[in-house]
Amino acid sequence: MSPTLIKKQEIRTLKQFYNLMAMIRDVRYKTVENLFKDQPIEPEFIASLKNALFSLEDIPSEDGLKILYIDDSKKISTRLLYEILELKKDIFFLENTEKQFIEYLENFHEGFMEQVNNGIKKLQGLKFNCFITDRDGTINNYCGRYISSVQAVYNSVFLTRFARKKTSNPIIITSAPLQCQGLVDVSVNPDKTFIYAASKGREYIDLNGERKTYPIEENKQRLLGKLNKRLSDLVKKPAFEKFSMIGSGLQFKFGQITIARQDIRKSIPEQETEEFLEKIRHIVSQTDPGGKNFKIEDTGLDIEIILTIEDSISGAKDFNKADAVNFLDDALKLNMTKGPHLICGDTSSDVPLIEAAMKKTPDIWAVFVTEDSELSAKVKDICPNSFIVTQPDILVTILGLLSK
Repeated sequence: MSPTLIKKQEIRTLKQFYNLMAMIRDVRYKTVENLFKDQPIEPEFIASLKNALFSLEDIPSEDGLKILYIDDSKKISTRLLYEILELKKDIFFLENTEKQFIEYLENFHEGFMEQVNNGIKKLQGLKFNCFITDRDGTINNYCGRYISSVQAVYNSVFLTRFARKKTSNPIIITSAPLQCQGLVDVSVNPDKTFIYAASKGREYIDLNGERKTYPIEENKQRLLGKLNKRLSDLVKKPAFEKFSMIGSGLQFKFGQITIARQDIRKSIPEQETEEFLEKIRHIVSQTDPGGKNFKIEDTGLDIEIILTIEDSISGAKDFNKADAVNFLDDALKLNMTKGPHLICGDTSSDVPLIEAAMKKTPDIWAVFVTEDSELSAKVKDICPNSFIVTQPDILVTILGLLSK
């Protein structure tokens, strides 16, 4: 089925913006599909991406920020750097050779080719049983809004090539939901190429396209449903609607809820965002008076409400990415005692991926995308076969060139 081709259009509301991003996703998905079928690139697809770029750049600005309206009176100001820059990269990628495109990427990142060549040297000749990677900030450039963080064509081409040629079990694991404004909706990889593990790995789609989930007790699932309803009703109220429109918005995950209380520009007044945090804490405590079923983590930008799991040693605990590795290994029969495996991440919440994998076999390679020296040292201490790069584009280029 062909995607709806994109015409130049006036984008003034958030709804129009998100509708456009959904159309961009469809065009990119079909473009990638055609590329891997060795079909010629449709000129209409490139024209659509150019029209989308024009439409985004044409959004009115104030003080260097794009202005979008929630309704007739409420507006938000935002940077659309990810959405605009990834379109520019895709257009260049589709109109030039891959060599020229990699030279183009050099313009954006200091020390680009030095890091790329170093990474290729370290991973050359390896074929991995499992490739387990975080998404945002690791293999995808960071975007301030998850719903519009649509994967670029070049990104998908490089990752898909690596997944097909260099690994048996390619897994993308993220804290975002699986579907309904989740991981599947912002990805453009060909179907049945990656195992998509979402909600920190509590739910996944396997390489046969089947969705499966981590078992949750009936009572906990009932409480989660009750909490989902209360928060959904809350953000429908005019005073709180904005929190579903900024940053991560409101995401109902399997076994977890994420709700934004601030964005990276800190566009919400501090007192207002603190009051919202307290309101959320109050709602959670009313739903779970004993505090046995939910734990709250506040990142400063997002409020994470996490359904606990029972641990034989510590009792109720958060479900983390180490639990996800163990669950996926068992459910998918990954045979993780047999390496090598490649683990990629960009924050301390991804470190449990390495720790869990290292308990299964020492034959682990790790690449982290970070400029945090403390995190870099921790990764290198846990996994001797590890190295650091500074940008997702650098990691993705390494993987793409390794599998060319």
